[in-house]
Amino acid sequence: MRNDVEVIRSKRKTLGLEIKPDGRVIARAPMRMKQSEIDKFIDEKSAWIEKHLQKLSEAQARQQSAEKLTDADIHLLADKALQYIPQRVEYYAKIIGVDYGRITIRNQKTKWGSCSAKGNLNFNCLLMLTSPEVIDSVVVHELCHRKEMNHSKRFYAEVLKAYPEYHKWNKWLKENGNAIMARSYR
Repeated sequence: MRNDVEVIRSKRKTLGLEIKPDGRVIARAPMRMKQSEIDKFIDEKSAWIEKHLQKLSEAQARQQSAEKLTDADIHLLADKALQYIPQRVEYYAKIIGVDYGRITIRNQKTKWGSCSAKGNLNFNCLLMLTSPEVIDSVVVHELCHRKEMNHSKRFYAEVLKAYPEYHKWNKWLKENGNAIMARSYR
């Protein structure tokens, strides 16, 4: 297992593991940590690594077998999103206490939403293939950028104040989102 793990050393204090979407396993380690300590950590986490590589493999198989969306499907999703998402933005903007600019709906390959410095909001029409809870989690995430244009602890405190189940639905989106986005690739 150790030979399959790329080790990246940096000015950090802890040792961590990361599995990239392409299946690479990366161990991030402090600069001065002994290689033997890193190897021991990787060995201890081998079951965790195998479990997550298996999940990744299953997700990739689902993506490849997913039915592709037609241009008409995408157009229909965009129309539905234009009807639904602005209502959710208005609802949560009042709760969070922020204003916002223009709302745009697009078919994006990598992002579910974004918020510009001017307060313009962008949402992926493919959100309409998810549950209302997932859509709300993305809406709240982007609106909270009106208070914090980063992903700091303060930002996530704002998100959780407005949407306490955020982590549950964000996790769902991380686990299932690539398969949904893959449906719009040609």
